[in-house]
Amino acid sequence: MEFTQGVRFDSLGLSPEIMRAIQERNLEMTTPVQAGCIPPMMDWQDVIAKAPTGTGKTFAYGIPIIEHIDPKEDCVQAVILAPTRELAIQITDELRVVSAYRPGVRSVCLYGGQPIGRQIETLKKRPQIVIATPGRLSDHMKRRTVRVDSVRTVVLDEADRMLDMGFVHDVTRLLDRMSKRKNLGLFSATISREVMDIAWIYQRDAAEITVREDEQNKPDIKQFRMDVSQNEKADAIAKILEATGFDRCMAFCNTKGSTERITKFLQMRGIDAQCIHGDIPQRRREYVMDLFRQGRLRVFVSTDVAARGIDVDDVDIVFNCDVPDENQDYVHRIGRTGRARRQGVAVSLIADYPSKMRIDDIAQKTRNQIVPVRFDSDGNLAVIE
Repeated sequence: MEFTQGVRFDSLGLSPEIMRAIQERNLEMTTPVQAGCIPPMMDWQDVIAKAPTGTGKTFAYGIPIIEHIDPKEDCVQAVILAPTRELAIQITDELRVVSAYRPGVRSVCLYGGQPIGRQIETLKKRPQIVIATPGRLSDHMKRRTVRVDSVRTVVLDEADRMLDMGFVHDVTRLLDRMSKRKNLGLFSATISREVMDIAWIYQRDAAEITVREDEQNKPDIKQFRMDVSQNEKADAIAKILEATGFDRCMAFCNTKGSTERITKFLQMRGIDAQCIHGDIPQRRREYVMDLFRQGRLRVFVSTDVAARGIDVDDVDIVFNCDVPDENQDYVHRIGRTGRARRQGVAVSLIADYPSKMRIDDIAQKTRNQIVPVRFDSDGNLAVIE
């Protein structure tokens, strides 16, 4: 079923505790994916949902999960699998918002890169909800530090990305161990062949929810491209920030070395910038991400590891310091801006002919209008006719 609009949260029969948490976020209307997924999941029905990034999928499955948790039971009742540690942390934070007024509901976030001993200590507190990357959850199950045979709800978030990253065998082994589950939710930006295979094997009479990227749900993002030399990228970013005054910015690079260079050059120009990539320790990565979420960092530079893990509604502008190799990565990158019905801006910096060919292909395949611009004599962006 296709959903194009939301409904009032108070029409869904939610508990007073959940409604209080929602009202504290000043939310009255659901997003379309929430309108489509909350009722069937409340009825313990399987769900397969295709929805664009940034449309509120965490609340779509998180609200039914919190409603179903029995705080008196000390066993694991729900498992949410995510492809990256950043997304797992983000989901955990969102669920804590939803469960703020439900005492006794405990959750744990399990991912690689964090000392396993600390996670084992948290598991001893008997959480009812486990949010995890597939590899780390498998590690805990092998150590017998967590049991999932009592799980009633399972959710795969960013299912396409998770299965594409090679977690398919981990995921199927985990699902086979959760034989008492009453419903399975698959949430994905695209429904790939691997996602369909999981649905075919593990779901029964699933409610199919599709949220199209129409004018209501599609982010309002002005997209630009600018020809610069490799050494002018930091200067271009600095000029744009000076001209616009934007103070919540993300910059994406294809390599770890590129993130380090761009960050260093921005800092040399007096711009508050920090970066994360795969070689940076997890504690430092979490610290930088927290700074950005709290509005205490102007420019957040990253490889694609954070493209789906950062969920901030008011990013002013996204820079593609390198054109991504995959079209879908471009969509996920620029999708960090233009959220919560705010207008966003994305600028791709083109330094060579292969990058020009890639951005042309992205514009054609994703049906996005990417407008060529340059700096005028006043330092403002001017469209190249």
